[in-house]
Amino acid sequence: QVHVVESGGGLVQPGGSLRLSCAASGSVFRLSAMGWHRQAPGQQRELVALILSSGTTNYADSVKGRFTISGDNANRTVYLQMNSLKPEDTAVYYCRITTGRYAYWGQGTQVTVSS
Repeated sequence: QVHVVESGGGLVQPGGSLRLSCAASGSVFRLSAMGWHRQAPGQQRELVALILSSGTTNYADSVKGRFTISGDNANRTVYLQMNSLKPEDTAVYYCRITTGRYAYWGQGTQVTVSS
């Protein structure tokens, strides 16, 4: 069984920064990618950033230049550094761990950007 836990969300003013962390424990075999998704109220869940086991990264256009994803394959951890936050970044952020066969989601962490 795989357990995925996010942390680091909270309330921040526009222009501020937050760092999200995610750790996966349990039987994670053949890790292929780790990523962050988000879902705002009334919206569909969307991909924010992805890092492959090779180190290749991919970002949603809306966060390019502001967010940075990094990961540690050996420790099954992934981070999302979020800078220059905007009110439209407000959402529940979910971590997703993908192996060759399965995808595992965390419970989500709330990020609120407001003055």
